Amino acid sequence: MKINIQSQVLRDGLNKVLTVIDKKNSRPILTNCLINSFSDHIELIATDLEVMAKIKIPAQVSETGNFCINTKNIFDIVRELPDAEMQLDINQESNLLNLTCKKINYSLLITNAEDYPQVNFQNTGEGFKLKSEDLFRIISKTSHSISTDETRINLNGIYLQKLDSKLRAVAIDGHRLALLDIHNFDSDNQSLVDGVIIPKKGIIELKKIAENNLESDLLISLDESFMYINSNDNYFLSIRLIAREYPKYQTVIPSKTVNTMTVERSALFDAVKRIRILSNEKTNGIKSILTKNQLTIAANHPSLGHATEVLPVDYDGEDIEIGFNAKYMLDSLQVLDVNEIIYEFNNELSPVVIRSNEEPDFLGIIMPLKL
Repeated sequence: MKINIQSQVLRDGLNKVLTVIDKKNSRPILTNCLINSFSDHIELIATDLEVMAKIKIPAQVSETGNFCINTKNIFDIVRELPDAEMQLDINQESNLLNLTCKKINYSLLITNAEDYPQVNFQNTGEGFKLKSEDLFRIISKTSHSISTDETRINLNGIYLQKLDSKLRAVAIDGHRLALLDIHNFDSDNQSLVDGVIIPKKGIIELKKIAENNLESDLLISLDESFMYINSNDNYFLSIRLIAREYPKYQTVIPSKTVNTMTVERSALFDAVKRIRILSNEKTNGIKSILTKNQLTIAANHPSLGHATEVLPVDYDGEDIEIGFNAKYMLDSLQVLDVNEIIYEFNNELSPVVIRSNEEPDFLGIIMPLKL
């Protein structure tokens, strides 16, 4: 079997599937990618059995077939090659791949494709379309609130659910929440009506597939265990869903708030970054002291010193002092590309709602910090 392919094309394809590989996997075959060759293209497939990725790339193939090769090893090699045509000469009997590019030659060990686990990228159920741009927005606006606590597996992902004519995405970690609604969404998929949880690793791969072509639609289908994604019939994902019930996130969102503060986003972001330098490394705790039309941000480090910064705000409520995790504040500010941010709250212990009139589809929650 002989394959002629441009080195930069193979490099880009390998780069798309490489992150699926689990470096700590105890099964050596899962450090390999499966390469299927056809007359005018090859398929690169990688999986850790939880996430599966497939990319089709153009190539000239003299004889169809398949084999497995260590993904990181061949990627490291192709990454260093010049942008030029390369030849892959596969000898199945000796389990060798001879790679030639200009005057550069490698002989690499390959594995029989029959040893590779079965992978599936197509669900027979009815699919629905989602704009790549909308999927990218969902991930960009909510993924910072995914929990990293592995003992609470149902929080280790983004929850997607169809509500009326909108698609709602929610991430929550017990200290904060991020919610985004995509309107004019049309799908009657029962799994989506009931709600599904996409794991964090799947989210990383979804972001890549969305970024790959922001102008296109993704074809998505679901069954009881997997989400299947098809981008332009050449980039595919299968993601095992988290089979747990998502918490009642609605109970965290205050039904009514009595205090409202409006502040310039960039000014608050810069101030929190500066004051955070003198916050406690363990808690990232900073104080927000609110008086009429003024916000004072302060931090006190027992061994380094004290810092304050005063900002003008639109606030007419009672004087109040609220503690925050500075990292959580910065994360929520970073995902909003707006001029003004609105904070709504009841008291120094109640959940704080973060929103903006410029992005009405987004809602964030931060729980106050006791300092």
